[in-house]
Amino acid sequence: MHKIALIGAGRIGRIHARNAALHPRLALAAIVDPVEGAAQALASEWDSRVATLEQALADPEVAGVIIASSTDTHLDYSLRAAAAGKAIFCEKPIDQDLARARAAHRELSGARMLLAFNRRFDPNFQALKARLDGGSVGVLESLQITSNDPSPPPPAYVAVSGGLFKDMAIHDFDMARWLLGEEPVEVFASGSCLVDPEIGRLGDVDTARTLLRTASGKLCVISNSRRSGFGYDQRIEAYASAGMVRADNVVESTVQVWGEAGAAADRFQNFFLDRYAEAYRREMDHFADILDGAAPSVGYADGFAALALAEAAAESVRSGKVVAP
Repeated sequence: MHKIALIGAGRIGRIHARNAALHPRLALAAIVDPVEGAAQALASEWDSRVATLEQALADPEVAGVIIASSTDTHLDYSLRAAAAGKAIFCEKPIDQDLARARAAHRELSGARMLLAFNRRFDPNFQALKARLDGGSVGVLESLQITSNDPSPPPPAYVAVSGGLFKDMAIHDFDMARWLLGEEPVEVFASGSCLVDPEIGRLGDVDTARTLLRTASGKLCVISNSRRSGFGYDQRIEAYASAGMVRADNVVESTVQVWGEAGAAADRFQNFFLDRYAEAYRREMDHFADILDGAAPSVGYADGFAALALAEAAAESVRSGKVVAP
């Protein structure tokens, strides 16, 4: 059993707490959160204890930490955990500032660090990648990644999130790199505020289309919106030399109603914690593997590369030009 500490008792922290506490190879030893009531409630739920960050990092029995705190703490806490010799499971993004993330290269590039791009662990997307890697449809030529939220987040969240590209589309930038198998060298993005005028007043966009191009000419179009109107819309289409591989939306059940008007399927899942529940569990399983000695499959370098694409997309929206990440 590997003892771990959780930093952050908010919404995503509670998901990680449950997955860690129920994992056969992990023991949730400590909960860290500046809101004492939140930390105590979560610790009581999983028979853990409340600790300060300093106590958790100084505890020789704590082998790893899960960083699920606010985004502006991710990089600092990762650096402190690496210095303490802990394995690190850090939520995305690694930071909101590319220069700060670049400055951490020496300390974090060699750390046992899992950057939480959970969609890599989704069984549907893993199956899609396996088909591509196996060559069942030939050589990959282009991707279409669609990622639309059911409805926009509160403006207060948008104001501190880093914006659509760093908060939302960063998952899609990571998926693009993972599936393309090579780095994008050109980024062109266009964005609008079509969903909530308040998001525009905060200096962000709520609707965007981003085109990535690799050195070999592979193309990826990423479609993002803060509002789908029909549920959590998560689709990938991979076009190759001998066909196409598609991963579609997940519905709440496989039940369909057939009548004179045709067939009506169940609704799409409407919340990211439902849609990616299995991905979060598999992600925690990989963290246990890392604590057992495995190499992280996605880490600091991936977090940095995705952040570079996010900054390039935002700059392209501002300038109207193609940007090199």
